[in-house]
Amino acid sequence: VFCFFFSSRRRHTRSASVSWARRCVQETGGINAEYMGKQIMVEEDEQFEKTDAGSSHTYPTQAGGLHKGDYAVLKDHPCKVVEITTAKTGKHGHAKATITGIDIFTHKKYEDACPTSHSIDAPFVTRKEFQLADIAADGFVTMVTEDGKTKEDLKLPTEEEDQEMVNNLKKAFEAGKDVLIGVMCAMGKEKIIDFKELNQLHIYPSPLIFNLLK
Repeated sequence: VFCFFFSSRRRHTRSASVSWARRCVQETGGINAEYMGKQIMVEEDEQFEKTDAGSSHTYPTQAGGLHKGDYAVLKDHPCKVVEITTAKTGKHGHAKATITGIDIFTHKKYEDACPTSHSIDAPFVTRKEFQLADIAADGFVTMVTEDGKTKEDLKLPTEEEDQEMVNNLKKAFEAGKDVLIGVMCAMGKEKIIDFKELNQLHIYPSPLIFNLLK
């Protein structure tokens, strides 16, 4: 059963928006829709997801086995690897990898070095989607989870690289469009990284998404 959103609202009050979105979720057992033969499901995106069997936010991986595009923890920051160089330290030394990555939340660049035979931490990274119900004046958003509960602990991104996406999101919501918010999760942190309008297939990403998919 697919839920089609036929809202004609312009700007509901916060309580009305939350009630409307929660009702759609509860009546269908999930937030999902199908447009033009393509199904949009609210679930953890497999492109980002690595299953974590325990409670840890990271898992060990061999430094020598890392490739461009992988995730690694550099200087205590979850990063997307953008460059790896390998060099020997001396006649009897071990090969050392210099790893450069971009913080997946702040876009800042970090670098670390590690012998290729040693382990390095990598973050579990997941992506989830939530129905947008409201945007407060202070930037906090109210979202509805798949089980109909409200989530109100995230603000719109403030980084300069994300402002085009944020502005488009605000315009879509103020125009009364139904929106799904994409949230990335890693190392106990969360960030809004993109959104999609339910009556369209086009996704409006932050530049962060382009970096993550390279």
